[in-house]
Amino acid sequence: MSVDDTPKKHGFSKKLRLRKQAEFDHVYNGKAYAADDVLVMNGVRNELGHSRIGLSVSRKVGNAVERNRWKRLLREAFRTQRQELPKGLDFVARPRRGASPDFHKIRSSLLSLAERIARKLPESRS
Repeated sequence: MSVDDTPKKHGFSKKLRLRKQAEFDHVYNGKAYAADDVLVMNGVRNELGHSRIGLSVSRKVGNAVERNRWKRLLREAFRTQRQELPKGLDFVARPRRGASPDFHKIRSSLLSLAERIARKLPESRS
């Protein structure tokens, strides 16, 4: 394993997550929204140099086993594509009811929706 392949490069630390209710509310009130047949995502610009994600997987998606699978796959898709996602955005991702938790679909959906949200948002004034 080389230095560039260290787990920290592809980790999922607390600084990459939305954790507080106020952070989720800020994203939901941001008005930038995109959806497809797999995911629904909201987004807003942040003043950080990196993007963060919050997950919202309701009971309508399925039982605890299925909800946890969705969360694992969403975290992994974000973690492995973090370098390709638009920088400086906060996202909240939720699965569509009835969609199946397929990693490749989630991965492509996450990237395309994040790019659509980034195009909808005005550039930051920094």
